[in-house]
Amino acid sequence: MAIELERILRPTDTPMAPYQPKYMTVASGEAMVIRQAARDEIPALLPHVEPLIHVDRDFYDIVAARLYAELLGYYKYRVQDEYVLVAQINGELAAIVNGRRVTADVGMSYHTLALRRGLRLGAHAFAAKMEYHFEGLGQKEVLIVAESPIGFKRWMIEYKLEKRFETPHELGGVPSWALTKEIYDKAKESLVVGKRPVPVEFLEKANEAILPPSDPPKPPADLVAARRSKYDPTGYFTN
Repeated sequence: MAIELERILRPTDTPMAPYQPKYMTVASGEAMVIRQAARDEIPALLPHVEPLIHVDRDFYDIVAARLYAELLGYYKYRVQDEYVLVAQINGELAAIVNGRRVTADVGMSYHTLALRRGLRLGAHAFAAKMEYHFEGLGQKEVLIVAESPIGFKRWMIEYKLEKRFETPHELGGVPSWALTKEIYDKAKESLVVGKRPVPVEFLEKANEAILPPSDPPKPPADLVAARRSKYDPTGYFTN
């Protein structure tokens, strides 16, 4: 009975082409590998996301809380056609991005979480997932929202996204923005970087283990600074 019920509860995933790993040299001079995380690797990611739920700064708390739930939903087969990409430097977890295939033509971007800041690692990881949607899955557009002023500047402004305000996004039903294939092609040269194939030693190090981030975001010592995001007027333009 339990097995039959589980079959009903689980969505049926659509076969999707795997993301082809790549690497790049980031601003620190280090090599960063971006690859697809397997479902059985999700438990290794959760302990590094959970602490950020308590970081009331730059909307890390809500992004981390939602990402944690999405990762858990993927691990327990409760989300259809989801994927997870991880960025690693010497095996260390540097960023996580995820999303899903909605239809053959439309993708849904979920979250981008940088666990090491100041090197645009989140921007590189976001670009990698857009690359996956358009070049790996062959889609025509990706629906996107932002939950922070930083995200709005990185995605809506840098990519010059189109409004899709008639289409609610899965992250709370807020109006969507769209990255179309045409916009992606124009932005690709300046925003999408990386090389393939990944050198064997880099890929082996990344696949060996997901190591803890060495300097994850932390709550600011200034408690007033921790509340600034709530009163930042630019935040009202992130949906």
